[in-house]
Amino acid sequence: MAKTPTSEFFSTLKTYFNQLSDGERTPTEVATALNGWARESAESIKAKISEEVEATVSKMGFVKQEEYDALLQRVAKLEENSAKKENVKSSRRATAKSPTKAPLKSSVHASTKKSPEEIVKKRTTKKASK
Repeated sequence: MAKTPTSEFFSTLKTYFNQLSDGERTPTEVATALNGWARESAESIKAKISEEVEATVSKMGFVKQEEYDALLQRVAKLEENSAKKENVKSSRRATAKSPTKAPLKSSVHASTKKSPEEIVKKRTTKKASK
């Protein structure tokens, strides 16, 4: 069974005091060891708290400020690139020559031309037959 933090603390203190009373360690060594143990424990607790906070915040749907700022920069860059592309497209359209219509052949007689209604009828029947 895992020790609770409180029992672990008392166990560690007991061990250090026994070593001190048996003459195995000097008070300075014990104090240094306790300080080191306290730092390690504090770092461990900070890491666990940080992991829990991050997991909880993530579950709630929040993001870190750094992630949000990075996303804003990315969106701004994409919008800037999009605006540049639009400017290039619009300038190309403005500079492109308008297409000219081919002249009608003079050999076509007015009597052989089809009316727009006949063309529309023919087109609709073709589309329907597909």
